[in-house]
Amino acid sequence: MSAVVFDLDTWSRASLAQVETALGRWLAESTDPALETLNAPMRYAVLDGGKRLRPLLALAAREAVASHDGDARAADFDTAALRAGCAVELIHAYSLVHDDMPCMDDDVLRRGKPTVHVKFGEAGALLAGDALQALAFEWLTPADGSVPPAVQAALCARLARAAGRGGMAGGQAIDLASVGIALDEPTLRHMHSLKTGALLQASIAMGAACGAAPASALSALETYGAALGLAFQVVDDILDVTADSATLGKTAGKDAAADKPTYVSLLGLDGARARASELHTRAMAALQESGLADTQALAALAGMVMHRDH
Repeated sequence: MSAVVFDLDTWSRASLAQVETALGRWLAESTDPALETLNAPMRYAVLDGGKRLRPLLALAAREAVASHDGDARAADFDTAALRAGCAVELIHAYSLVHDDMPCMDDDVLRRGKPTVHVKFGEAGALLAGDALQALAFEWLTPADGSVPPAVQAALCARLARAAGRGGMAGGQAIDLASVGIALDEPTLRHMHSLKTGALLQASIAMGAACGAAPASALSALETYGAALGLAFQVVDDILDVTADSATLGKTAGKDAAADKPTYVSLLGLDGARARASELHTRAMAALQESGLADTQALAALAGMVMHRDH
Protein backbone atom coordinates (compact mmCIF):
# COMPACT_ATOMS: atom_id res chain seq x y z
CA MET A 1 0.00 0.00 0.00
CA SER A 2 1.41 3.40 -0.97
CA ALA A 3 1.94 6.02 1.71
CA VAL A 4 -0.52 8.87 1.94
CA VAL A 5 1.03 12.09 0.63
CA PHE A 6 0.74 14.96 3.08
CA ASP A 7 -1.09 17.96 1.58
CA LEU A 8 0.70 20.99 3.01
CA ASP A 9 -1.48 23.49 1.16
CA THR A 10 -4.70 22.11 2.65
CA TRP A 11 -3.19 21.82 6.12
CA SER A 12 -1.72 25.32 5.92
CA ARG A 13 -4.97 26.92 4.79
CA ALA A 14 -6.87 25.39 7.70
CA SER A 15 -4.16 26.31 10.20
CA LEU A 16 -3.72 29.83 8.85
CA ALA A 17 -7.46 30.40 9.09
CA GLN A 18 -7.23 29.71 12.84
CA VAL A 19 -4.20 31.98 13.22
CA GLU A 20 -5.57 34.92 11.22
CA THR A 21 -8.92 34.75 12.98
CA ALA A 22 -7.25 34.76 16.38
CA LEU A 23 -4.85 37.58 15.49
CA GLY A 24 -7.65 39.70 14.09
CA ARG A 25 -9.91 39.12 17.10
CA TRP A 26 -7.23 39.70 19.73
CA LEU A 27 -5.92 42.81 17.94
CA ALA A 28 -9.36 44.36 17.54
CA GLU A 29 -9.74 48.10 17.20
CA SER A 30 -10.00 50.02 20.43
CA THR A 31 -13.10 51.99 21.36
CA ASP A 32 -10.80 54.51 23.03
CA PRO A 33 -9.60 56.98 20.34
CA ALA A 34 -6.43 57.70 22.31
CA LEU A 35 -5.50 54.02 22.45
CA GLU A 36 -6.33 53.56 18.79
CA THR A 37 -3.28 55.68 17.93
CA LEU A 38 -1.27 52.80 19.42
CA ASN A 39 -3.44 49.94 18.18
CA ALA A 40 -3.29 51.11 14.56
CA PRO A 41 0.49 50.65 14.12
CA MET A 42 0.30 47.39 16.13
CA ARG A 43 -2.27 45.96 13.74
CA TYR A 44 -0.36 47.32 10.75
CA ALA A 45 2.76 45.50 11.93
CA VAL A 46 1.02 42.16 12.46
CA LEU A 47 -1.99 41.82 10.16
CA ASP A 48 -2.18 41.51 6.37
CA GLY A 49 1.29 40.14 5.73
CA GLY A 50 3.90 37.59 6.69
CA LYS A 51 4.35 33.87 6.13
CA ARG A 52 3.13 33.00 9.66
CA LEU A 53 5.82 30.31 9.76
CA ARG A 54 6.18 30.54 13.54
CA PRO A 55 2.49 29.91 14.34
CA LEU A 56 2.42 27.11 11.79
CA LEU A 57 5.43 25.47 13.44
CA ALA A 58 3.78 25.73 16.85
CA LEU A 59 0.58 24.13 15.59
CA ALA A 60 2.51 21.42 13.74
CA ALA A 61 4.53 20.61 16.86
CA ARG A 62 1.34 20.42 18.94
CA GLU A 63 -0.08 18.03 16.34
CA ALA A 64 3.04 15.89 16.54
CA VAL A 65 2.71 15.35 20.30
CA ALA A 66 -1.09 15.10 20.50
CA SER A 67 -1.11 11.29 20.56
CA HIS A 68 0.56 11.45 24.00
CA ASP A 69 -2.20 13.49 25.65
CA GLY A 70 -3.59 10.53 27.57
CA ASP A 71 -6.39 11.68 29.86
CA ALA A 72 -5.50 15.35 29.55
CA ARG A 73 -7.97 17.76 27.98
CA ALA A 74 -6.87 18.04 24.36
CA ALA A 75 -8.89 21.25 23.91
CA ASP A 76 -6.76 22.98 26.55
CA PHE A 77 -3.57 21.99 24.77
CA ASP A 78 -4.95 23.02 21.37
CA THR A 79 -5.93 26.43 22.75
CA ALA A 80 -2.52 26.83 24.37
CA ALA A 81 -0.74 25.99 21.10
CA LEU A 82 -2.75 28.55 19.15
CA ARG A 83 -1.99 31.21 21.75
CA ALA A 84 1.68 30.17 21.74
CA GLY A 85 1.96 30.48 17.97
CA CYS A 86 0.26 33.87 17.93
CA ALA A 87 2.41 35.11 20.82
CA VAL A 88 5.59 34.17 18.97
CA GLU A 89 4.24 35.99 15.92
CA LEU A 90 3.83 39.14 18.02
CA ILE A 91 7.43 38.92 19.22
CA HIS A 92 8.57 38.41 15.63
CA ALA A 93 6.50 41.39 14.46
CA TYR A 94 7.83 43.66 17.20
CA SER A 95 11.41 42.69 16.34
CA LEU A 96 10.84 43.63 12.69
CA VAL A 97 9.34 46.98 13.68
CA HIS A 98 12.39 47.84 15.76
CA ASP A 99 14.92 46.32 13.33
CA ASP A 100 13.60 48.51 10.51
CA MET A 101 14.00 51.76 12.43
CA PRO A 102 16.74 54.28 11.50
CA CYS A 103 18.74 53.45 14.64
CA MET A 104 18.99 49.82 13.50
CA ASP A 105 18.72 48.70 9.85
CA ASP A 106 16.99 51.88 8.60
CA ASP A 107 14.72 50.13 6.11
CA VAL A 108 11.66 51.54 4.35
CA LEU A 109 10.02 48.38 2.98
CA ARG A 110 8.64 45.35 4.83
CA ARG A 111 6.14 42.76 3.60
CA GLY A 112 5.68 44.79 0.45
CA LYS A 113 4.54 47.96 2.21
CA PRO A 114 6.14 50.92 4.00
CA THR A 115 7.75 50.03 7.32
CA VAL A 116 5.93 51.02 10.50
CA HIS A 117 8.15 53.99 11.31
CA VAL A 118 7.67 55.33 7.77
CA LYS A 119 3.90 55.00 8.10
CA PHE A 120 3.43 56.10 11.72
CA GLY A 121 6.64 57.88 12.71
CA GLU A 122 9.54 56.70 14.82
CA ALA A 123 7.86 57.28 18.18
CA GLY A 124 4.75 55.41 17.05
CA ALA A 125 6.84 52.50 15.81
CA LEU A 126 8.91 52.30 18.98
CA LEU A 127 5.83 52.29 21.21
CA ALA A 128 3.99 49.79 19.00
CA GLY A 129 6.92 47.39 19.23
CA ASP A 130 7.04 47.75 23.01
CA ALA A 131 3.31 47.07 23.29
CA LEU A 132 3.46 44.03 20.98
CA GLN A 133 6.16 42.48 23.15
CA ALA A 134 4.08 42.89 26.30
CA LEU A 135 0.91 41.71 24.58
CA ALA A 136 2.59 38.43 23.60
CA PHE A 137 2.84 37.47 27.27
CA GLU A 138 -0.73 38.61 27.94
CA TRP A 139 -1.89 36.16 25.29
CA LEU A 140 0.00 33.34 26.97
CA THR A 141 -1.70 34.00 30.32
CA PRO A 142 -5.47 34.19 29.72
CA ALA A 143 -7.61 34.64 32.82
CA ASP A 144 -10.42 32.43 31.53
CA GLY A 145 -8.82 29.13 32.57
CA SER A 146 -8.41 27.96 28.98
CA VAL A 147 -4.67 27.33 29.43
CA PRO A 148 -3.48 25.36 32.50
CA PRO A 149 -1.25 27.46 34.81
CA ALA A 150 1.69 25.08 34.47
CA VAL A 151 1.52 25.36 30.69
CA GLN A 152 1.29 29.16 30.92
CA ALA A 153 4.46 29.26 33.00
CA ALA A 154 6.35 26.94 30.67
CA LEU A 155 5.35 28.93 27.59
CA CYS A 156 6.24 32.30 29.12
CA ALA A 157 9.64 31.05 30.27
CA ARG A 158 10.47 29.58 26.86
CA LEU A 159 9.43 32.69 24.96
CA ALA A 160 11.27 35.04 27.31
CA ARG A 161 14.52 33.12 26.86
CA ALA A 162 14.14 33.02 23.09
CA ALA A 163 13.39 36.73 22.79
CA GLY A 164 15.90 38.15 25.27
CA ARG A 165 19.63 38.61 25.62
CA GLY A 166 20.29 34.88 25.28
CA GLY A 167 18.18 34.74 22.12
CA MET A 168 16.88 37.15 19.51
CA ALA A 169 17.94 40.43 21.18
CA GLY A 170 21.39 39.05 21.92
CA GLY A 171 21.79 37.92 18.32
CA GLN A 172 20.80 41.35 17.08
CA ALA A 173 23.41 42.93 19.35
CA ILE A 174 26.09 40.67 17.89
CA ASP A 175 24.85 41.51 14.39
CA LEU A 176 25.12 45.24 14.98
CA ALA A 177 28.61 44.83 16.41
CA SER A 178 29.74 42.72 13.44
CA VAL A 179 29.19 45.17 10.58
CA GLY A 180 32.32 45.25 8.46
CA ILE A 181 33.92 42.38 10.37
CA ALA A 182 34.79 39.07 8.69
CA LEU A 183 33.34 36.46 11.06
CA ASP A 184 34.35 32.82 11.04
CA GLU A 185 31.60 30.26 10.64
CA PRO A 186 31.21 29.30 14.34
CA THR A 187 30.69 32.96 15.24
CA LEU A 188 28.30 33.53 12.35
CA ARG A 189 26.39 30.38 13.27
CA HIS A 190 26.13 31.50 16.89
CA MET A 191 24.85 34.93 15.87
CA HIS A 192 22.17 33.56 13.58
CA SER A 193 21.18 30.79 15.98
CA LEU A 194 20.30 33.55 18.44
CA LYS A 195 19.00 36.28 16.16
CA THR A 196 16.78 34.14 13.91
CA GLY A 197 16.97 30.56 15.08
CA ALA A 198 15.99 31.04 18.73
CA LEU A 199 12.47 32.25 17.98
CA LEU A 200 11.84 29.58 15.34
CA GLN A 201 13.14 26.91 17.71
CA ALA A 202 10.94 28.30 20.47
CA SER A 203 7.87 28.09 18.24
CA ILE A 204 8.38 24.35 17.95
CA ALA A 205 9.30 23.85 21.60
CA MET A 206 6.27 25.84 22.76
CA GLY A 207 3.91 23.88 20.54
CA ALA A 208 5.42 20.65 21.81
CA ALA A 209 5.03 21.85 25.41
CA CYS A 210 1.28 21.87 24.82
CA GLY A 211 1.05 18.14 25.47
CA ALA A 212 2.64 15.30 27.38
CA ALA A 213 5.24 13.84 25.02
CA PRO A 214 8.27 12.03 26.49
CA ALA A 215 11.49 13.95 27.11
CA SER A 216 13.29 12.10 24.32
CA ALA A 217 10.75 13.31 21.77
CA LEU A 218 10.95 16.89 23.04
CA SER A 219 14.75 16.79 22.81
CA ALA A 220 14.55 15.59 19.21
CA LEU A 221 12.15 18.41 18.35
CA GLU A 222 14.60 20.90 19.89
CA THR A 223 17.27 19.51 17.55
CA TYR A 224 14.88 19.78 14.61
CA GLY A 225 14.09 23.37 15.58
CA ALA A 226 17.74 24.37 15.91
CA ALA A 227 18.59 22.99 12.47
CA LEU A 228 15.50 24.48 10.84
CA GLY A 229 16.06 27.89 12.43
CA LEU A 230 19.59 28.11 11.10
CA ALA A 231 18.53 26.77 7.68
CA PHE A 232 15.93 29.54 7.48
CA GLN A 233 18.64 32.18 7.97
CA VAL A 234 20.98 30.57 5.44
CA VAL A 235 18.19 30.58 2.87
CA ASP A 236 17.44 34.20 3.82
CA ASP A 237 21.08 35.10 3.10
CA ILE A 238 20.82 33.36 -0.28
CA LEU A 239 17.60 35.15 -1.20
CA ASP A 240 19.12 38.50 -0.27
CA VAL A 241 21.44 38.16 -3.27
CA THR A 242 19.27 36.12 -5.67
CA ALA A 243 15.78 37.65 -5.36
CA ASP A 244 14.49 41.15 -6.05
CA SER A 245 12.75 43.51 -3.64
CA ALA A 246 9.31 42.95 -5.17
CA THR A 247 9.56 39.20 -4.56
CA LEU A 248 11.06 39.51 -1.10
CA GLY A 249 8.70 42.23 0.07
CA LYS A 250 11.71 43.97 1.61
CA THR A 251 14.84 45.65 0.30
CA ALA A 252 17.03 43.14 -1.55
CA GLY A 253 20.81 43.32 -1.25
CA LYS A 254 20.57 45.15 2.06
CA ASP A 255 23.08 42.94 3.87
CA ALA A 256 25.78 43.34 1.24
CA ALA A 257 25.21 47.09 1.05
CA ALA A 258 25.58 47.33 4.83
CA ASP A 259 28.69 45.12 4.77
CA LYS A 260 27.08 42.59 7.11
CA PRO A 261 28.54 39.07 7.43
CA THR A 262 26.32 36.41 5.86
CA TYR A 263 26.59 32.77 4.85
CA VAL A 264 26.93 33.86 1.23
CA SER A 265 29.76 36.29 2.01
CA LEU A 266 31.51 33.57 4.03
CA LEU A 267 30.87 30.42 1.97
CA GLY A 268 29.84 31.74 -1.44
CA LEU A 269 26.47 31.07 -3.05
CA ASP A 270 27.07 27.37 -3.74
CA GLY A 271 28.56 26.83 -0.30
CA ALA A 272 25.57 28.49 1.37
CA ARG A 273 23.17 26.32 -0.61
CA ALA A 274 25.11 23.22 0.42
CA ARG A 275 24.99 24.30 4.07
CA ALA A 276 21.22 24.83 3.91
CA SER A 277 20.82 21.35 2.45
CA GLU A 278 22.93 19.86 5.26
CA LEU A 279 20.79 21.58 7.87
CA HIS A 280 17.60 20.33 6.24
CA THR A 281 18.96 16.78 6.33
CA ARG A 282 19.78 17.22 10.03
CA ALA A 283 16.27 18.50 10.76
CA MET A 284 14.63 15.58 9.00
CA ALA A 285 16.84 13.09 10.82
CA ALA A 286 15.77 14.61 14.14
CA LEU A 287 12.11 14.14 13.24
CA GLN A 288 12.83 10.49 12.52
CA GLU A 289 14.63 10.13 15.85
CA SER A 290 11.75 11.72 17.76
CA GLY A 291 9.69 8.54 17.57
CA LEU A 292 6.58 10.66 17.03
CA ALA A 293 4.13 9.27 14.52
CA ASP A 294 2.51 12.49 13.28
CA THR A 295 5.37 14.70 12.07
CA GLN A 296 4.21 15.14 8.47
CA ALA A 297 3.39 18.82 8.93
CA LEU A 298 6.78 19.55 10.49
CA ALA A 299 8.54 17.71 7.67
CA ALA A 300 6.57 19.60 5.02
CA LEU A 301 7.28 22.95 6.68
CA ALA A 302 10.99 22.16 6.63
CA GLY A 303 10.71 21.62 2.88
CA MET A 304 8.85 24.90 2.53
CA VAL A 305 11.65 26.73 4.33
CA MET A 306 14.19 25.24 1.93
CA HIS A 307 12.29 26.06 -1.25
CA ARG A 308 10.73 29.43 -0.43
CA ASP A 309 11.28 32.42 -2.71
CA HIS A 310 10.77 35.17 -0.12
